[in-house]
Amino acid sequence: MKPKRGEIWFADLGIVAKPRPVLVVSWKDPDPPRVLLTYIPLTRQNRGSAYEVPLGHLPFLHKDSVANVQGIGALPSVRFERKVGALSDTDMASIEAAILYSLGITPH
Repeated sequence: MKPKRGEIWFADLGIVAKPRPVLVVSWKDPDPPRVLLTYIPLTRQNRGSAYEVPLGHLPFLHKDSVANVQGIGALPSVRFERKVGALSDTDMASIEAAILYSLGITPH
């Protein structure tokens, strides 16, 4: 199973010696130049900034979660270990808006 946009996976980020929950934000590119997936890390620490999107309690995670768009990164697909769920279209739209804000991009 390959990670898809909007899915939440546990991925090996190379820190803390355990997989962490991440949201896949890469779009499905039929011919990618590299086998990297872009992700947003999920955390429990909500600092109330515009760079965070509160997700509340997701049924597949133990605590309330926040998507931290400042932590955007990319990993090889082999580092995505286990799918645990997916976000709603509404949550994805909020995260997309926060990503644009964090990069200083104004939607047309």
